[in-house]
Amino acid sequence: MEYFNAFLVGGFICVLGQILIDKTKLTPARILTGLVVLGVILSALGLYQPIVDFAGAGASVPLSGFGHVMAQGVKEAIDKEGAIGILKGGLTAGSAGITAAVTFGLIASLCSKSKEK
Repeated sequence: MEYFNAFLVGGFICVLGQILIDKTKLTPARILTGLVVLGVILSALGLYQPIVDFAGAGASVPLSGFGHVMAQGVKEAIDKEGAIGILKGGLTAGSAGITAAVTFGLIASLCSKSKEK
């Protein structure tokens, strides 16, 4: 059942993004940024954690989950370190994901050849 819940929620987030791409004139970059901001807002309202508890990776892997992780990191850093946590909490919490994205992007660019159009 956990896999089904993850598929349902993750699929819904992807469908939402695809509908925005197809039906609006927003650029993909703005839609992706909007999903991160949506994750931050839902996390700040306390609504995203129950979704993560229900769907697991279906809610934590998409970009809205990245926004949730950053918001939680800021919240924890503010509790521990005060106002300086606003600046470094999100990056500290999301550092593993950012590092993985940059590393795998570098590996993919080294393994493929660019083609002229």
